[in-house]
Parts: sequence; C-alpha cells; structure tokens
Amino acid sequence: MTQYKSEFLNTLTERGYIHQCSDFGGLDALAAANKAVAYIGFDCTASSLHVGSLVQIMLLHWLQKTGNKPIVLMGGGTTRVGDPSGRDESRKILTLDDIEANKRGIQTVFDKFLKFGKGGTDAFMSDNAEWLTTLNYIEMLRDVGKHFSVNRMLAMDSVKMRLEREHELSFIEFNYMVLQAYDFTELARRYGCNLQMGGSDQWGNIVNGIDLGRRMGTHQLYALTSPLITLSSGAKMGKTASGAVWLNADMRSPYEYWQFWRNTEDADVGRFLKLFTILPMSEITKLEALGGAEINEAKKILANAATALLHGEAAAHEAAETARKTFEEGTSAAGLPTVVIDLSQPVGILPALVQAGLATSNGEAKRSIQGGAIKVNDVAVSDEKLTVSKSDLNSDGAIKLSMGKKKHVLIKPA
Repeated sequence: MTQYKSEFLNTLTERGYIHQCSDFGGLDALAAANKAVAYIGFDCTASSLHVGSLVQIMLLHWLQKTGNKPIVLMGGGTTRVGDPSGRDESRKILTLDDIEANKRGIQTVFDKFLKFGKGGTDAFMSDNAEWLTTLNYIEMLRDVGKHFSVNRMLAMDSVKMRLEREHELSFIEFNYMVLQAYDFTELARRYGCNLQMGGSDQWGNIVNGIDLGRRMGTHQLYALTSPLITLSSGAKMGKTASGAVWLNADMRSPYEYWQFWRNTEDADVGRFLKLFTILPMSEITKLEALGGAEINEAKKILANAATALLHGEAAAHEAAETARKTFEEGTSAAGLPTVVIDLSQPVGILPALVQAGLATSNGEAKRSIQGGAIKVNDVAVSDEKLTVSKSDLNSDGAIKLSMGKKKHVLIKPA
C-alpha cells in the first residue's frame, strides 16, 4: 500500500475510499500541511439522504478528522436542473418550496458527522442557489460557456450513455455539468476551496471544474473520487425490498437502520466496517478474521457502530436490545417499527401485511403465507383469509407481525 505524507490520504487508502485522484502528489502536500479545503455537493431531490450518500459524508468526516476543512454544498440551484449522471430519464422538476423543504431535511444529518463553526478546520455549509440563481444568461455564456467544448461534453459518460440508449436528454440537463464546474470555481474564489470529492460517476464533472478553474484563473484545483459501493452479491448498496435506506430517523427508524447493517452479507462485513464506522483499523482487522457463526458478532458490532454514528449511542443500544429481545426471547419488543391501522373492524391478514410494509402487494403477502414465512404474535399463519382485530392485541397493546426471522412490525390500533 502506498504511503503518503498526509494522514488524510493514508486513512482513505487504508479504508478503501479512493477510486481516482487528479494529482496524488499535489493533494498529499496540501493535506499534509492541513491546507486541503474540500467540498461535496448534495442535491435536494428528497427530504433525506440515504446510505448511498454515506461514503461521501464519511470522506468529509475523515478530511476534518485529519486536520483539513470540509464544505457541505447544498444544491439549491442545481436541483432545479437535475443531474443526468447514471440515469436513463430526466429527474422530476421540483417546485422551489419542495427544494427548500428537502434541503431542511437533508441538512440535519451533517451535524452527526461533522463539527460546524468558525474555526480553521470547522465545517461550513453553503448553497449554490446563492450564485447560480443570480447569473445573467448572456454573461454566463460569454464568461463561462466559452470554455466548454460541446464535442467533449457529448463524450461525457452521463451524456453518452443516455444518447447511446436513445433516451432523451433535455437541454437543461445537458447544462448541469457546466453549473457543477462553475460551483467549483465559485467556491475556490469565495472560500479558497481546492478539492472536490464525489462518487466515481462524478469524475468527468469534477475534472471539468478543474479545467474551468484553470481557464478562469483560480489556484490549482484537485479531484478525488470514491468507488461505487455494491454488495458482494452485485446488488446496489442501500436498496432493500422495503425501499431506500434513508438516514433521517423519521423515514427509517434507528431499529430498522440497525437491522440493515446487521443483515450485511458475510463477505461485506470487513469492507463496511472500514467505510461506515470510525472503529480503529486494529479492531477491524481482528473482526475481519472472524469466520463461521462468529461473523454474526462482527455484524452486530458493525450495526452498533454505524447506528451510533448516525443516531447516537443510546439509540444504537436500544436497537440492539430490541433485536435481542425479539430474536432471543421472542417478546414483542416495544422498540420495533410501529404502524397504526384502523382495527375498529377486523382487517384481513393480506392487507395488514401490505400496510405494515412487510409485503408490497396482496399477492406477495399470500405467497409469503403459503411459504410459511408469516407469524402473528409469534404464531405461524397458514390461512390467507385470517383476520386480525383488537382481540389479537398483546399485553403491550399491539399485534406483532413477522415475516421470516428478521422482519417484525408492531400494529397498533388507530
């Protein structure tokens, strides 16, 4: 493994965060002198980020932890355009109110990973709407647009893949890379930013920013990207049967978040401990060596550490205890995800499973029952015409629905 002068690059290399870098030597010298000022942009397309954004957040965390300065850039401006990277269709154009609401939801997560303030290494948050929404179109074309080659823009992966598949690419999306490059230049001018980080799919856009900065007279800029994180099975990180694994607690409870990490595939445990926790490498090395049934203990440590980082130690402990009671003692465990359903009349087991989020349709619920996967209050269900009602409420005032050994939801009456 390459040894660098900077703790920043050594840490990222050791933990598996690096995919590409525009100039390792130049960036290493900056970071070693604690002069790296780096940003990552987050568009406001939903009211919460999901675990797919966690690697980027952790990059900012380690940047700050190693004595350098992180910038969180909210895409209040670029969200109005939509990033075409990795997509076959245009993103939905959101209203300004929706974008602002999403931004407020997204902002809350960063306090868990970064220290904000006015100190030399303290993080700060900016919004590209501040400069993008005040641009004059003619001046933008003359001062910025002249530096972009359409030939090169057409060769960018985000554009080329869409065109090769004969999917429409709108003019507004085509301009996204220009705006992202301009963000880099503007942050360099305003705040001395010298590094943009992002996922590997952003490499072309980031390099465009370096080139634009050079042409517009900024100091030297750098690019660093992280690899696309997939599961050992080949599935995309953060996608589950119940949908995206959101970071905000009101969209995915700490218990569900804990369970997501607890269910990590065996082959991914060591890699995820490095990427998604701040446990020391010496401890991770020992956990990586575990095999057989012992790997489950490493998964619990991963779940505890990842959940504590996002939701706090108390929430992680409560989630672990809920899991223990549910799986080891067979109790209803009050900390399980809860769904409120109108039980004034008996409710069929099939729609109850759908409302509880354990199935996406009555057909899927029916197949789960036929496969012996469904339990009500820890009793197996074989009759798809079964109903649940207030008479099924347990001592906790809830009905426990289970699918297999790992998915449990409490139903409480409206």
